Amino acid sequence: MTGKPRKIAVAMSGGVDSSVTAALLSEQGEDVFGLMLRLWSAGPAHLNRCCTPADVARAREIASQFGIPFFVLDAKEQFKNVVVDPFIIGYAQGFTPNPCISCNRSIRFGFLLEHALAMGATHLATGHYARLRSLDTQVQLLRGVDPMKDQSYVLSVLNQQQLQHALFPLGELTKSEVREIAARNQLSSADRPDSQDLCFLGEQDYRSFLVGHGAGGLQEGRITDPDGHDLGQHAGLARYTIGQRKGIGISGSEPLYVLEKRTSMNTLVVGTREQLGRSDFSLVNLNWVQGYPPAPHQPLHVQVRYKAREIACNLSAGDGSRTTVHLQQPLPDITPGQQAVFYSNEQCLGGGMIEL
Repeated sequence: MTGKPRKIAVAMSGGVDSSVTAALLSEQGEDVFGLMLRLWSAGPAHLNRCCTPADVARAREIASQFGIPFFVLDAKEQFKNVVVDPFIIGYAQGFTPNPCISCNRSIRFGFLLEHALAMGATHLATGHYARLRSLDTQVQLLRGVDPMKDQSYVLSVLNQQQLQHALFPLGELTKSEVREIAARNQLSSADRPDSQDLCFLGEQDYRSFLVGHGAGGLQEGRITDPDGHDLGQHAGLARYTIGQRKGIGISGSEPLYVLEKRTSMNTLVVGTREQLGRSDFSLVNLNWVQGYPPAPHQPLHVQVRYKAREIACNLSAGDGSRTTVHLQQPLPDITPGQQAVFYSNEQCLGGGMIEL
């Protein structure tokens, strides 16, 4: 893309991160326009937290403040098909899906990026806390400098073609610095709290959402220990996740945790924390950011959830499209449906979906 003047589309949500992204690029004299997505929601009583009418109005106001053209794109159908429906189906199949992974891969850097490029943009800038480093013809994905906000984990599904068009202006900043910039620019989003829950749930928890949308996996069934001894009744496998301790509904001589969900038998297996840990697991749907896997003896660390600590590991080829991860020490929170993401120092190499 050398020689072509940059034209940057900024993914705006009305939140402080995307607002500061737009402000920084505008102040740097870049040719900028704002894009906001209308995403699917469960209805008027449960608006999508990423694009409420107030959010749209706030994003439009901030774009106007910096003289940035602003457009709203309807992505409700695409979001429902590639994010919400797989979330519902995944729980019915015994997984604990991560919709943010699907959204970044298919909505932000799929649907939105495609529309941005069609509108003349050379790049799409988002408010993610991550960094990019160009090395020859490759783009490396690096952790953001703020360890509390680093979002390279959810960007691990991106490829070189997507990263060639991506910009992450907040990657070198901390969250407190971003809020200071917002306050200095008198942005209406300066004090807006970060969104914590899945955007499409609205005010519901995920269990109520699954019930309301007729998800499978909600039939009552047996709770057993690993040896098959009956311990009680569960309220539907979709209501539980691996590693869960509270809300199981039974007690023992020591705390009990969800170890496994046997969907074929509609059985919830529980046990002690010592029984929960495991040192090996399998991955499917792998994506390597550079387009190829790490070298066989390259030191690796893996992160099995967004906020999980990383741990040393190595990889071996599994059956078919599977790859097996061998951990240096057992972890208790390895959950089917979540993303395992690999790092070499600060570089995010990619990852795949956990399938035990």
